[in-house]
Amino acid sequence: MRYFFAFILGFILLSLTVFGIAGRRGTDFRKPPLEIFNDMVRQAKLRPQVPNSFFADGRSSQPHVPGTVAQRVGGMNNDTWQGTAKNTGLTPGTTNFVATIPVPVTTAVLARGRERYNISCLPCHGAVGDGNGITKKIGAMPVVANLLDKNAIVIPDGQIFQIISNGKAPNMQGYASNIAIEDRWAIVAYVRSLQRARFATLEEVPAADRANLK
Repeated sequence: MRYFFAFILGFILLSLTVFGIAGRRGTDFRKPPLEIFNDMVRQAKLRPQVPNSFFADGRSSQPHVPGTVAQRVGGMNNDTWQGTAKNTGLTPGTTNFVATIPVPVTTAVLARGRERYNISCLPCHGAVGDGNGITKKIGAMPVVANLLDKNAIVIPDGQIFQIISNGKAPNMQGYASNIAIEDRWAIVAYVRSLQRARFATLEEVPAADRANLK
């Protein structure tokens, strides 16, 4: 047992000795610190506004890639990217959702919205938007929003866009990184068409098409 205590005591003394000699180097003493793995401190990198032979023009600071979109220019309300209704779903300069889709709704947009909806939304919300998708049927997500519910119908188009983009607690994740802005609006248009198909009155159907209804 005494050998064990002797080992512990020796280890402690050795640790204190090493710390006393090298532990405070570079802080309390002028000698530079001892670096066993210095790659996290001294990394190979390019500093701005200095010559560098890596690039053909000899500069470390390179121009933006063609097509780069500025995201903050002159404050949030004046941003060329964030300050548009199309990209945020909000009325510029406010926190209010836009009431209607800020892009033209065409047959092609609805077709694209249906395609994107079937890929990203149908598994949870179902083919008709009633919230009875496969995730609910197998019990993976017992509570799914019914897009045909009154609360989903009365909210502005911009709010639906925001929900698609950022998700909604507690179960829905955001799809901003998966679905392009144009496709998010196409999905909004298609969701509105699902709601209209369920609750439209006969008078709203063109007379030429009424004969095809069952």
